[in-house]
Amino acid sequence: MTRMTARPENVHQAQLLRLLRDDGPRSRAELGDVVRLSRSKLAVETDRLVELGLIEPAGLAASRGGRRSSIVRLSRHLRVVGIDVGATSIDVAVMNGELEILGHLAMPCNVRDGPDIVLDRALDLLGKLRGQGLVDEIHGAGIGVPGPVSFREGVPVVPPIMPGWDRFPVREVISQRLGCPVLVDNDVNIMALGELHAGLARSVEDFLLLKIGTGVGCGIVVDGKVYRGMTGSAGDIGHIQVDDEGPTCVCGNVGCLEATFSGAALARDATAVARSGRSPFLAERLEQTGEVTARDVAAAVAAGDPEALRMVREGGRRVGHVLAGLISFFNPGLVVIAGGVAGLGHILLAEIRSVVYRRSPPLATGNLPIVLSELNDTAGVIGATRLISDHIFAATQDIP
Repeated sequence: MTRMTARPENVHQAQLLRLLRDDGPRSRAELGDVVRLSRSKLAVETDRLVELGLIEPAGLAASRGGRRSSIVRLSRHLRVVGIDVGATSIDVAVMNGELEILGHLAMPCNVRDGPDIVLDRALDLLGKLRGQGLVDEIHGAGIGVPGPVSFREGVPVVPPIMPGWDRFPVREVISQRLGCPVLVDNDVNIMALGELHAGLARSVEDFLLLKIGTGVGCGIVVDGKVYRGMTGSAGDIGHIQVDDEGPTCVCGNVGCLEATFSGAALARDATAVARSGRSPFLAERLEQTGEVTARDVAAAVAAGDPEALRMVREGGRRVGHVLAGLISFFNPGLVVIAGGVAGLGHILLAEIRSVVYRRSPPLATGNLPIVLSELNDTAGVIGATRLISDHIFAATQDIP
């Protein structure tokens, strides 16, 4: 098997690799239509990429009136891995160079079990994918975790729902275990990259990805790139205060958005409603299973339960108020709502839209779509592989 330890040597080669990743196999003539290179220079760069084992011939294109141009594609041996660590689950996927999913496995897992246990389970899932013959050599891995991350260092930093993870060297540990480059980012940022690569935001340069799950966060994409801020904490909107007298948040403050409406907050409030008897539907779920989850609330909403509808609409209004402020400040071209709680669907979406369109300036919202993600549980792993793919397809002189 060809070993692909090489990297693109210049910006032209990097551009060609990304074009082949995003658009699939192309003829040399088609590549020449896109990149600003002479025919001879393009031939030199593509031939060099073949020598490096990064691309390979893939037949001949249809004639354009003269000699048929040869088609090139990314090496079929290229494999990248995406690991999406959530608060209550892990997703692992293996993809080819064009970021097509070859295999995807998931399992329940509590991030509070600590980095050693959680990362071992992620690698166990990867081992199962290896066992299916999907991957031999791994050329890069991207990882998302549900907390603030120092992107430069590859470590979580004081993550509120991740005890034991503070400053844990995730990038270093996984890189040593897999023997390949690894990048680590916040889970919301990798979801935003997933939407940028394969979702509804593919043709949008400036957008927000709002994740409402166990926690709440916002991925910010500017000019087609994730904006992380000075220290990597940009988009941590779950800890914006929305209620001076609200519940205490995991961060220690009172009335944060995350503490008033998230998967965990919804389960807490639904349990209280079930115990009070105000919702017969939720009370029955509590009696049957001993707990009430956000999924139970979704089922209650589908059944027309008034208390469940009230909770979702109230939560949607709170999210809408925060989002309206973000839109007025940032003026995005699209807002994508994702995460487990987004599974509540159009009742939640309608409430968020109502508040945003009412409170934000017409100039900012006149042509602003606010939509539910269509990538479901693959946004994170797709984004994680896009993250590492951008890194390994960067020219060597551009790598710090």
